[in-house]
Amino acid sequence: PLHSLVTRGSRAKMQAIGQAAKRTGLKIPTIRFYEQEGLIGAPERTQSGRRLYSDADLRRLSFIRHARALGFELSDIRSLLDLSDHPNRPCEEADHIARRHLDDVDARIAQLRALKRELKRIATPCEAGAAGQCRVIEALADHSACEGDHARPGGRTDKSNTRTRRPGRPIS
Repeated sequence: PLHSLVTRGSRAKMQAIGQAAKRTGLKIPTIRFYEQEGLIGAPERTQSGRRLYSDADLRRLSFIRHARALGFELSDIRSLLDLSDHPNRPCEEADHIARRHLDDVDARIAQLRALKRELKRIATPCEAGAAGQCRVIEALADHSACEGDHARPGGRTDKSNTRTRRPGRPIS
């Protein structure tokens, strides 16, 4: 049950952060990042200050990892976790979040298909001659030579600052 994401375990079942990372498939800096972002509560600590995670914490981290693997943004994951923390609330918000994300995925797929068509078009006539006569270079230098609109949805052509960076992963 989702409400078990909230329940803390006994100290006997507590895992150090390295073991929690191994069990969840997350990296240690990522676990710390999720803690800083408030997606997981501050873990219990040993007298020496080492973080200790319960089975419930590990389930919550696995939930976050799975949601990230499906492409959900941190704000959506925060909302989904809030719903899981309140099991008696209606799930229509979760459905809305998932449907909105699906719409975003569909838009990205359409954009990627347009991008693929354009890349095929500009790469096909390239005869591997001199760079000065390269069709790829010419097409990249003059966007008006493109046949279709392959810009990112919302008009963005550079997404360097539009995604939340996952620790340990470059923004791509």
